[in-house]
Amino acid sequence: MWGGVQRKPVEAVPALSACGDDALYDYRFRRLFPGAAWDALPADVRNRFSKRLTGRAVAAYSGEIVWTRLSVAGWLLAQFCRLIGAPLPTESSGPDPAAVAVSEDRASGGQCWTRLYGRSRGYPQVIHSAKSFAGPTGLEEHIGGGFGMALTVRAEADALIFTSDHYFWRPVAGFRFRLPRWLAPGTTVVTHQHLGSGRFAFDLKLTHPLFGKVVSQHALFREG
Repeated sequence: MWGGVQRKPVEAVPALSACGDDALYDYRFRRLFPGAAWDALPADVRNRFSKRLTGRAVAAYSGEIVWTRLSVAGWLLAQFCRLIGAPLPTESSGPDPAAVAVSEDRASGGQCWTRLYGRSRGYPQVIHSAKSFAGPTGLEEHIGGGFGMALTVRAEADALIFTSDHYFWRPVAGFRFRLPRWLAPGTTVVTHQHLGSGRFAFDLKLTHPLFGKVVSQHALFREG
């Protein structure tokens, strides 16, 4: 995945259709899929990733982190990543309460994701990230300190699967450094699986080529 053929950069796409009832529909995720693959997804999933989140609108999801597992290498990585905003869970735990809020990032034209994870001791962990619909794969996640990852996404039956293509560092506009494989934390896979009645499962797996699975997390959420 690190040494593959470079893709032509994908230009950022507008959030909304310009006319008719479609003006309430956000097309940005849909445009990442072949039409048939998107149409085959459950309606709940399509609606969740097509919400118009302009102005002060916020999509909120509540639930629980069923379990979080960190290997020794995963724990060390999570502590190191505190320097750039703690984008990974910092300890093995669960079950714990959780909430997610998604809003429009008006500065970049993407989305802001805020995750609130309860812990058995102390204050909840808050994880911030921003998704932008640009870059070589058409989708990027920015996690702080100028670091981020380019994502590919595919639809499988009742799930969306997001996989890291590569990681990068962009400290200032106009400069982008792609992290070499030996410096990258591994392959990140996030699965959003439909469970019916407004419920879905969230699974995170980070696998390092030398240390194996270093971070894994399973959570359940519902609309509202």
